[in-house]
Amino acid sequence: MNGGFRLARITTFLDPWSDAKGDGWQIIQSLYAIGSGGLFGAGLGESKQKFLYIPEPHNDFIFAVLAEELGFIGCIVVIVLFAILIWRGLLIAIRAKDMFGSLVAVGITSLVGLQAIMNIAVVTASMPNTGIPLPFFSYGVTALVILLCSMGILLNISRTAEKV
Repeated sequence: MNGGFRLARITTFLDPWSDAKGDGWQIIQSLYAIGSGGLFGAGLGESKQKFLYIPEPHNDFIFAVLAEELGFIGCIVVIVLFAILIWRGLLIAIRAKDMFGSLVAVGITSLVGLQAIMNIAVVTASMPNTGIPLPFFSYGVTALVILLCSMGILLNISRTAEKV
């Protein structure tokens, strides 16, 4: 079994500019996109990096395109919305009537929260590339359907939760 791609991901994470035209290309272009977004961004649909520079920009590196188009303010809004979703999910888990509902709520909240945190960390070169999509943003019908079904379950747990 050849595990060379694992080593390449780690070495690329440590120094993406050592192989700028190879394994480091995607993360370098992602950082260029984030940096060129500035404070308010270039505007929706005005990203330059998504054309020919970031490979498959609609999948794992959608946050970089979002950062270029909406800027720092848009990124903060998205991160705050994910934080609110995590906070509300944990409140639902605390207020659930039974242990099963509480554990399911924590699991769904953790699924969405960890995916968002890991994707944003990969796009900003804070951790090695993992291939985890950004929930509700990355392209993929199956992932979106599963996330929406999970949110429906979380809302049902919330509906039957104890009121405080």
